[in-house]
Amino acid sequence: MIADVNLPLILLAALIATASPGPATLAIAGTSMASGRPYGLALASGITTGSLTWSIGAAAGLSVIMLANAWVFEAMRYLGAAYLLFLAVKSARSALRREVPVATKVAAPSLGSAYRRGLLLHLTNPKAILFFGSLYAVGVPAGTSAATLALVIAAIGLQSFVLFHAYALLFSSPPMAAGYARLRRWFEAVFAIAFAAAGIKILTARLG
Repeated sequence: MIADVNLPLILLAALIATASPGPATLAIAGTSMASGRPYGLALASGITTGSLTWSIGAAAGLSVIMLANAWVFEAMRYLGAAYLLFLAVKSARSALRREVPVATKVAAPSLGSAYRRGLLLHLTNPKAILFFGSLYAVGVPAGTSAATLALVIAAIGLQSFVLFHAYALLFSSPPMAAGYARLRRWFEAVFAIAFAAAGIKILTARLG
């Protein structure tokens, strides 16, 4: 029953994890400022989908299965780290360019590619399944009904949707876009360092 589940505590833990600075929020900020609101929202939707996927997987016991197969986490570690390092290199190259090429200004990435980038970013984060696995293990008692479990998944998903898309709306606002235009190279340098640090952290962390 829902009375057995501390939903406010679960949502608070998920809020702290979602709102804290990380690869997802950095990607949303960078894409929203550089490419505009539609692309930031598309990327946020991809990240939300990835978050919902891990949430459903953890609720279904996927985290337990994955923890029993260390090679899966090892594969995720390398994939996740490689993708974050790829984003770091991409940001670093942008920071080193004094001027943005005209073709880059005109030819923005498609909304579909922005969505896929957000989805890949979250699906290759091995710590996401660990977080959701711990969240459900601690906050949802054994024997919880499917209806209650679905309610918890929906509540976390809705909260993630609102927060990630709020980031996109915030960073695509005219003042933020103007600030990015003036300080593009500095922003990209910060993104490069942050993505590289996150990739190295995942690569060297003990996940199991």
